[in-house]
Amino acid sequence: MNRRERLMATLRGEPVDRPAVNFYEIGGFQIDPSDPDRFNVYNDPSWQPLLQLAEEQTDLIRMRSPVRPRSHETDVPPDKLDTNSRYDEFFKVEKYADDGYSFHRTTLKIGNKTMTSLTRRSPDIDTIWTLEHLLKNTDDLKAYLELPDEAFAEELDIASLVEEDKKLGDRGIVMIDTEDPICAAASLFSMENFTIVALTEQKLFHRLLEKLSRHIHARTQISAEAFGGHLWRIYGPEYATEPYLPPHLFKEYVVRYTGPMVEAIQNHGGFARIHCHGRIRAVLDYIVEMGATAIDPIEPPPQGDVELAYVRREYGRELVLFGNIELADIENTEPAEFEKVVEKSLNDGTNGRGKGFVLMPSAAPIGRKITPRTMANYETMVRLAANFNS
Repeated sequence: MNRRERLMATLRGEPVDRPAVNFYEIGGFQIDPSDPDRFNVYNDPSWQPLLQLAEEQTDLIRMRSPVRPRSHETDVPPDKLDTNSRYDEFFKVEKYADDGYSFHRTTLKIGNKTMTSLTRRSPDIDTIWTLEHLLKNTDDLKAYLELPDEAFAEELDIASLVEEDKKLGDRGIVMIDTEDPICAAASLFSMENFTIVALTEQKLFHRLLEKLSRHIHARTQISAEAFGGHLWRIYGPEYATEPYLPPHLFKEYVVRYTGPMVEAIQNHGGFARIHCHGRIRAVLDYIVEMGATAIDPIEPPPQGDVELAYVRREYGRELVLFGNIELADIENTEPAEFEKVVEKSLNDGTNGRGKGFVLMPSAAPIGRKITPRTMANYETMVRLAANFNS
């Protein structure tokens, strides 16, 4: 089987020659290791063997958004972007550098109210830290709800997905990567304020989810129809898992608003994969209820609260399983011990009857340097998956 055939057969629940192995963001994110930008950690020489390993020996899953970037997210001049959005009427985004860091400040003005958010990025860590969230209280939320729907309008670029799919060929598949309504809503707040509002102002939070759902559902419907038959990753449901929110609110906030996304994707021959870190045991029935094809990353205890063997036994006939290797183990475990970790995941993920399993980490390194231990452990994942006999 070639790599595309292996992944597609796995998603359809068909027999495969061996379990697929995927490095998640490595080989997934759109990066350029030759870009000399000082914020591009992937141009460090230590990254090159790992990037090459992913490209040449893993079952690639490209992670792509169907949404064309707004003017502040790209170097394309605003007048070249064809969009009906009124975003710039309400939001102003400033980029600036200070003390070696890159900052983005977003200012929202609506009526007589002004709200701001601020993010920071380090040149040596590929992540964005939110220093200030846009919404601080329910008054901010009520003002945000007054934004016209046109402010959230988006321009989609399905052609780039089709082109990426052709370019990838038989080396893997393209996966549409998208947030769901609860992700879009929760990320407006600090985690503390999100949980307070979601618990104590449920009617108000539903209004926010309904508002954000409109453009997310429209985007999903159009993309699912135009790029049918492909894998999707929907991220955000973990915001409604324990210890943040009780399980019954997962049904209220995820099944109700993410469920229609899953339905649209599957109606057009696609495969919806629910991305949900942490404690998933109490919400697995809800994920199956939504009709999802797959779930990731199924983190083992103590990061999660359920073993992969349990998920395979109880839900493997309904869900394709992606996981369950922790990044901390890749970076910190000695290779001899890590080999045992990978062997356990391969055995637990394929034991008995089930739709399919993809060996995959829960995340990827974000630092500038890849250590020899980390590299060796990634090589172990490839070697053991390639030689695995269930």
